[in-house]
Amino acid sequence: MSHAFVRNLSFQTKDLGREVTLLLTFDGDVKGIYETFFPVVCWLTTFGQTGPYRMHATYTNQLAFSRPQVDNGSVVDAETCVEINNPVKGIPGYLEARNDTGSIQDIALGFMSPRDLMPRPVLYFKEVEDGSNITAQFTPMLRAYITSDYQDTAILHGAIDTPAIWEQNLAALSESTTWNLTRDPATGHYRITQANQGMSNRSTQLTVAGE
Repeated sequence: MSHAFVRNLSFQTKDLGREVTLLLTFDGDVKGIYETFFPVVCWLTTFGQTGPYRMHATYTNQLAFSRPQVDNGSVVDAETCVEINNPVKGIPGYLEARNDTGSIQDIALGFMSPRDLMPRPVLYFKEVEDGSNITAQFTPMLRAYITSDYQDTAILHGAIDTPAIWEQNLAALSESTTWNLTRDPATGHYRITQANQGMSNRSTQLTVAGE
């Protein structure tokens, strides 16, 4: 297992010119997505049209499987969880869990948030048969979208219908980073760049037009 790490991210705006909702999720294009498993909205916040705003997101690579409770298409809680400490078998880059509860169960893969007893879900597996295994391929590739069509912890049953404006592999970032969300008033395009911290700004060069 890779060494433990924490990533603290701040997303900030000032006088954005329009009220927008920023959605963060791990929805990488991997085999089985939207078929055998579904991404979950991890963070969601609305930035106002004028004035400064900031959103904080903390990720740890301490992963865990849980038995989630779902209400109206969103994960609202977890009944129990098992932390993944020392995987030693199987295919590199994949995690496996087995349902030996004696009944069909929903299962979620998530990460342990600081000070929380239960993990924050990132992937959702619906109605796993008793005696069956689930296999999850997970890389902490976080993506950002501008969209108001979803709720926090919503289960995504299909791809978000607006392009991502930002993506980063959290394992490659330093422990704490700050990112600026800006909007070009002429084109309506949004952009996220790393705030100047004694180095040139870093951008993924992804943009999306405003509505």
